[in-house]
Amino acid sequence: MTTRELRVSDRFTRTTSTVHLHGEGETGRGEDVIYETAFHEYPAALLDGLTGTDTIDEFSAGLEDAMLFEPNQELAVDRRGHRRLPAKRNFRRWALESAALDLALRQRDTTLADLLGRSYDPVRFVVSPSNDEQTPAYIERLIDRVPGVELKLNATAEWDPDTIAEIASFDRTRVVDFKSHHDQLGVDPDPELYRTVASGFADAILEDPVVTPATRSAFDGVEDRVAWDKPIDSVESVASLPFEPSQVNVKPSRFGSLRSLFETIEYCRDNDIDLYGGGQFELGVGREHVHALASLFYPDAPNDVAPSVYNGAGIPDEPIQRPLAPAADLRGLSWRRTPAP
Repeated sequence: MTTRELRVSDRFTRTTSTVHLHGEGETGRGEDVIYETAFHEYPAALLDGLTGTDTIDEFSAGLEDAMLFEPNQELAVDRRGHRRLPAKRNFRRWALESAALDLALRQRDTTLADLLGRSYDPVRFVVSPSNDEQTPAYIERLIDRVPGVELKLNATAEWDPDTIAEIASFDRTRVVDFKSHHDQLGVDPDPELYRTVASGFADAILEDPVVTPATRSAFDGVEDRVAWDKPIDSVESVASLPFEPSQVNVKPSRFGSLRSLFETIEYCRDNDIDLYGGGQFELGVGREHVHALASLFYPDAPNDVAPSVYNGAGIPDEPIQRPLAPAADLRGLSWRRTPAP
């Protein structure tokens, strides 16, 4: 296991860990995206137990009752609002299961696309500026530097109708994220703000509102534009939303197991629920994995999976243009990000 960090600001350093699984001369990798640095120390018993000759199903079943964390690790809320241990368990389990899938595919000298009889298509992506950068002046500079850029923005309580109208006039905002299911990061459930944003960004996806009797009317007539992200971690979570969704955001690490992820993708496809992809500020191979899945199942959606060059503050010196295209020679779950011609 290797750990890497990226200092994003004085208030936030992103830490992730890469899991390496070895077998038959091959190495599979997966990325652990838990946000709290203290959780990136793995129990020795877990690492020692990841041995043997297993199928993917057997490997996954063995993780059901595995000790993924030390008993004394503090389960304090992190800045992303991940209070519950189950959320962290899913992040860790995804790191292990995606590494196992990568290894198994490499051992068979194939890719996920070939295994499923599908093709990797170029991926449309949106860029998510930080809240501090969500100003009309910054957005105008970004458009000048990256002419085809599309945006996912976080709604803030400070947005007034004039600000919304000015940002909307650029016609680049494809998703507005309320983050109302995130402690400390999102806006409180506010029917007036929900209504103003829905009206001001007339074509954008409206992500992660909290729908209550008090806020429900804010979405009358625009239900088909409402989507959910943080609550989505299984088929059951999709089926139990406040109203039948037209679209949901798929972040693979939220699902934990490969089975849960692919069952949910299949359920949505069978029920005409559109999908778009999201990431978890991955710093390594996990970004390739979300690109590979978007490329297979929802390449033309407004995927919040911009390349890592967009992770830092400011406009990149060498911004990557959309769409992203996979490399021609791939193995495993890798995707190797390259700009499309």
